[in-house]
This record gives sequence, C-alpha cells and structure tokens, in this order.
Amino acid sequence: MRAFQVVSHDTAPRLVDLPTPEPAAGQIRVKIRACALNFGDLLMIKGTYQATPPVPFTLGMEVAGVVDALGPDTKGPAVGTRVLVFGGSGGLAEFGVYDAASAVPIPDMMSFEDAAAFPVAYGTSHVALDYRARLQPGENLLVLGAAGGVGLTAVELGKLMGANVIACARGADKLAVAQKAGADHLIDATDADIRAEVKALGGADVVYDPVGGEQFKAAFRACRPEARLLPIGFASGDIPQIPANHLLVKNLTVMGLYWGGYLAFKPEVIVGSMRTLFGWYGEGKLSPHVSHVLPLEESAEAYELLRSRKSTGKVVVAIN
Repeated sequence: MRAFQVVSHDTAPRLVDLPTPEPAAGQIRVKIRACALNFGDLLMIKGTYQATPPVPFTLGMEVAGVVDALGPDTKGPAVGTRVLVFGGSGGLAEFGVYDAASAVPIPDMMSFEDAAAFPVAYGTSHVALDYRARLQPGENLLVLGAAGGVGLTAVELGKLMGANVIACARGADKLAVAQKAGADHLIDATDADIRAEVKALGGADVVYDPVGGEQFKAAFRACRPEARLLPIGFASGDIPQIPANHLLVKNLTVMGLYWGGYLAFKPEVIVGSMRTLFGWYGEGKLSPHVSHVLPLEESAEAYELLRSRKSTGKVVVAIN
C-alpha cells in the first residue's frame, strides 16, 4: 500500500510503499477513503508535537473509510461498516489498523470527506465551549483564527449555542467565511486594534484561541470580569505568558483544552460530545467546511495549503 510518511525530522515527508497491515486481536483494518489534515501534523513533521510517534511514521490523525478486515476474536464493527477513527497518526495511507473500540459508525447521509473533517474540529470546539467553558446563551464569544479548521467550528457552534459571536481572522475573504458560519461581528486581525474593538462590543465572556501570541494578549485585555479563556493551540508559534495578577483582579479563568487527551483519561466526554454533534449534523444544523480536497499523491501540496494559511476550514486528502 502507499503511505505518506515522515522518515526523518530533517527531511520532507514522502510517499512510500509499505506492506498492507494485518489487524491483531481487538483491531480492525480500515480501507481509508479520506483523511483530514491538522496543524498538529505540521508540528509532528518537525518532531515538536506533544504526541509525535517515533520515526518512521505515517501522518494523518483523523480518517474515514470502510472496515475491510477484523482481527482475531474481534466482534465488530462488521466488515463493510463506514466508520471514522481518530487514530493520532496513520491516516494518510490506503489502509490503516485501529482499535475496534475507537471506530465510530458514520451516519448514512455523511460523506467520507465530511466525516474525516468532523472529529477534531467539531469535537475540540464543542468540548471547549460546552464542557469546559459552559458557554451560555447571550454571552460574548470571541473566536481567534475564526476561519481555520477549529476556529470556524467554534463560530458555528457558538452561534448554535446562542452566543453573540465575534470572529477575528486575517483578510476579507476569511472573514466572509466566518460570517457565513454565523459570526455576528467581524474583526480583521491584519490591522485592527483587537482589544479596542472587542471592548467596544462589551468585552468577551469567553475567548476561544487557537492562535496565541499577540492576539491572545489583546483578547486577554478585552475580557469582562469572570471571563473564561480557552487556549486551544499556538498557530502563531508564540506561546503567551499569562500575568496571574490580572487573573486575580478580573476573576478570570484560563482553561486549557487538548481534545485528544480525553481519549486517554475520560473518554466518556468525547463519546457524549460526538453523540450530540452527530445529532446536530443529522438535523442539518452543522455544515463542515472543507476548502480543499486533494489526492494522496498531492499530500505535500495539501500540507503547504495549511502551512501557508491559504485554506479555510479543513483540508482533506481523498484516498482510493
């Protein structure tokens, strides 16, 4: 089978030929049809992600496909079942082997591309806004990086949950995407005074931040008393330092969110969240935004779209 692998952190990933894997007890083999890319993949390529596998490894955290083989003494899901899996890696390949318990059946109306784009982006935003921040109807939600893979879902879910959504992104084109997803107010991060514009709107009750750096600092200073800040990631490359005395003065709460971490110590959070999200998808309340679909042979180009921030929403690689 073909797979897009990191063979060294000093060289670019490349397409290689590998033996087709066989599932062990408790595992399934998935014929992969689509794999969504994530910013964490770019960190894995450099070896700086918190969950980077040892080299060589195949990139691709979230996949959708069809179960084509079961390991010994594995009851299901049955061969032929359409599933999505968050595997952490291994998705940019024609086949992947995963624990059977980690596979979630895909709703009949959901495409493989939508399914692959679904778990990390929607799961992260839903667990962050609902389980962690307890976002309430009528609150001001500030979303940084609002046209990116997770930011756009935060806009969409925030609006669905009844918040007043302030979307911050770079450029008119990206802001238009955020507005279509339901943003009530738009801030162009290219040259705006984010702090001043957010304060003019009454300040932020919840800040959703996959960017970090100077944008986090501006958002932090635009918070209302008792606001909750959610550091999701650091796409800017700058991890901000938080002045604890400011937390005290405004009674602020900063709560980190690593969605994948719940799979290890509290998986019921993920299961309950996905059940809610699939229900909303089935009711037509969610519409995954996939800006680019490329074939496996163009995986390097797909990652460049992510690296150069030329994409909006998700980038998906279609396989087979």
